[in-house]
Amino acid sequence: MGKVIAIANQKGGVGKTTTAINLAASLAVLEKKVLIIDADPQANTTSGLNFAPDNDQQRTLYEVLIGQIGIADALVQTEMANLHMVPSHINLVGAEIEMLETPGRESLLKEALAPVRGDYDYIIIDCSPSLGLITVNTLTAADSVIIPVQPEFFALEGLGKLLQTIRLVKGGVNPSLTIEGFVVTMFDGRTRVHSQVLAELREHFRELVFETVIQRNIRLSEAPSHGKPIILYDIMCNGSTNYLNLAREVLEHNGEKI
Repeated sequence: MGKVIAIANQKGGVGKTTTAINLAASLAVLEKKVLIIDADPQANTTSGLNFAPDNDQQRTLYEVLIGQIGIADALVQTEMANLHMVPSHINLVGAEIEMLETPGRESLLKEALAPVRGDYDYIIIDCSPSLGLITVNTLTAADSVIIPVQPEFFALEGLGKLLQTIRLVKGGVNPSLTIEGFVVTMFDGRTRVHSQVLAELREHFRELVFETVIQRNIRLSEAPSHGKPIILYDIMCNGSTNYLNLAREVLEHNGEKI
């Protein structure tokens, strides 16, 4: 049974999609069977893996959530042998309205995942930068959450709402939900405030903060425009090394030998 990990932060620009794509790709390189689900109407994960989110004929998460197709019908093979994806589309914006009257609306994604969950070692879900019904669906389906955090003080202030949402989901529809960890992104060790924020995070959340930090790296920002995860775009850069190390930490957290 595959472990489902949501990548979530309601604040935009913190490296959420970059983390989803590159963690999934790194796990695939480490010989794990991985499914990545784009649960964001902006469809950046979809385009970042070289699929066209504007293709109206594409079978996407939207059709899955409204019950038109099963999730197996939405799977696409990426450039990497061990990595499949369920793409997104701007239509997903309307799914929240269509789901409102559906019984068990918080659990639609969890139920949709059930037929394929055993086919994968890890299922990575890129959440929308909001705390709406689709994000609640994602947290209901997930076993754990990875929270990317940009090392800026304003980013820390925004964590409260997300942690409250996680507590509400845990107290209601998904009691087993845990925080896999906080990962600091866009880190520049030469910047004093970055080091201060990292130290504060480690002091407050202790072992929940991953040892790996994702360094600011121009190659990471270039890779999505080429439709590739960083490990295929430039395997020698710091971004590739950082995300491979993060993937190894995730495997260690889950008791797997590397």
